[in-house]
Amino acid sequence: MTQLIHLLFFPGGLFLLALGMGYEWLDRKLLARLQNRQGPRWFQPLADTVKLLSKEEIIPQGANPWLFIFLPVVALAGTLTAALYVPLFGLPPAHSLPGDLILTIYLLSLLTLGTGLAGANTPNRFSLVGATRTLTQLFAYEAPFLMALLGPAIVAGSWQISIINDFAGRNWLIVTQFVGFLVAVIGLMGKLELPPFDAPEAETEIVSGALTEYSGRGYALFRLAKNVELVVGLTLVASFYLGGLANPLAFILKTGALLLIIVGVQTLLTRLRLDQTVGLWWRYGALLVLAQWLMIVLAKII
Repeated sequence: MTQLIHLLFFPGGLFLLALGMGYEWLDRKLLARLQNRQGPRWFQPLADTVKLLSKEEIIPQGANPWLFIFLPVVALAGTLTAALYVPLFGLPPAHSLPGDLILTIYLLSLLTLGTGLAGANTPNRFSLVGATRTLTQLFAYEAPFLMALLGPAIVAGSWQISIINDFAGRNWLIVTQFVGFLVAVIGLMGKLELPPFDAPEAETEIVSGALTEYSGRGYALFRLAKNVELVVGLTLVASFYLGGLANPLAFILKTGALLLIIVGVQTLLTRLRLDQTVGLWWRYGALLVLAQWLMIVLAKII
């Protein structure tokens, strides 16, 4: 019974969805204030979700109805499952197993894959362009993001998130692996398609990109999945590079600081073209992490 409560309410399930909406609001509010705007009120993400869930879901002609309905479910299920393996809210992970870091990264990728397939499933030209951009950009940030998180795993001697978190609690790896930290933060922004990496859903060019045909419950589930992935991604980066997460206060302060950095980048930089994201980031992001890996290996040998 206790495990069911932990899974459905706290620290997973409903609590995680509420926390994701809270971080979405904080992201939008900070961005608005830095741009000299008022920004949304605290309940706006919840109001948007309730409104979308109450709307009728219209399946476009020519789309596979099963894929159209179940892809948002798979995307949300993947992100919620990934949260089971991270020290959410500074608490021990609900589940832990050797190599769960790789499992978590792939579960987080389900949102991107689901978004791309959702766009390719509809005949809408904006959805198709958005799907192409989403899947193309996937190759630009997924490998550098994974490689950046493997740096702490190498020095900790394990690919298990809980062990890496305990090791990082005794070592602020941002000091010794600053390049990996930068690559991880930028890679997370790319995974979430946040500015300046928002070419796949550029509203001024292709409406809502791959999700143009989604207007009701499916769109709400994709939004919730993105919010949950934001929380899980911030938790991973904070636990690996910012001295670990041992309690709720450390979780709030460290993930909040990371969110402030992400908002600052969104404010300062304009949207990159897709060729800039793929060409520059894939090339130099991966090379920088590989160079850091070489330094780590040499340091361990010496």
